[in-house]
Amino acid sequence: MSWNVGQVVNLSVDADEDDTRLDRWLKRKFHGLTQGQIEKACRTGEIRVDGARAKASTRVKTGQTVRIPPIQASRGHAEEADSKPRARVRTSDAEMMRSLVIYEDERIVAINKPAGIATQGGTGTTRHIDGLSRALVADTAEKPRLVHRLDRDTSGVLVLAKTVSVANQLSRLFRSRELDKIYWAVTLGVPHPSSGEIRGWMVKSSGPGGDKERMRQARQNEEGAVHAVTLYSVVQNAGRKAAWVALKPETGRTHQLRFHMAEIGCSIVGDRKYTCDREIPQGLAEGLHLHARALRLPAASGRPIEIVAELPDHMRQTFDVLGFDKDAGETFFDLRKPRRSR
Repeated sequence: MSWNVGQVVNLSVDADEDDTRLDRWLKRKFHGLTQGQIEKACRTGEIRVDGARAKASTRVKTGQTVRIPPIQASRGHAEEADSKPRARVRTSDAEMMRSLVIYEDERIVAINKPAGIATQGGTGTTRHIDGLSRALVADTAEKPRLVHRLDRDTSGVLVLAKTVSVANQLSRLFRSRELDKIYWAVTLGVPHPSSGEIRGWMVKSSGPGGDKERMRQARQNEEGAVHAVTLYSVVQNAGRKAAWVALKPETGRTHQLRFHMAEIGCSIVGDRKYTCDREIPQGLAEGLHLHARALRLPAASGRPIEIVAELPDHMRQTFDVLGFDKDAGETFFDLRKPRRSR
């Protein structure tokens, strides 16, 4: 329906909408509603959840009642939203997306994301997995929804949900520690000890000359600081020059794995943002050597779902140069807290 509400309306949250952000819930209900209108109506208390003030980021729950005030859509906005055709994916991109699928069932579709393509749009980014994901379902079906992210230059397992309710369920899982994620990386130098736990506080850079897309060390009480924990284990090494490392993030912070490897003096090969002073061995392929190798999702019944993504070509090339046996690696789902490295 269009956002041309002439009187106060109260709507209930359905079961399949549980744990949805309020702003997203409203936009799905009313075409033509802008983020600015939502923010303003929340600030003034006109939009309420079960009679209480709410923020745009508030997550609504099954059975709650949302009060919607009389607000007129911006001129022409509602009509445009109603008439705007669904964006079509180019044939070449559609074929590419379908070739990336490594797992699918009635709830989710998982792909092996290539390095070099963004997960979602941003400033200057118009071609991304979120936009191309429509090619993974029938024209009449809902567009799959992202439930987690990978950096542009990171490859590997990326999961999309087929419905709102599944997206909400999986988003909760990814925010918790109820699922296992394993990454493979090639590092400059060999972490010591060969297995360990890296933990500490980190914050986005700020201030004059600060790269706001780069994390740095932080104090616990510093504004914006977040705590990050990573488990790691060296699978194989090429002398002291490089190592194949399995990484298990216990938290999901921006650039966490890249930051942590640089913190222990073993930056990931190809990482130009988080570097160390070690020499790069000759003959290695270009590109970031970080790959989301495997993901294990708990199932409602039966065995958990394990999704594994094959290595990208540039990492295969580097494995060959360094003499790593890719068949020797485990997914390390059972990697537990070893002795701490820092």
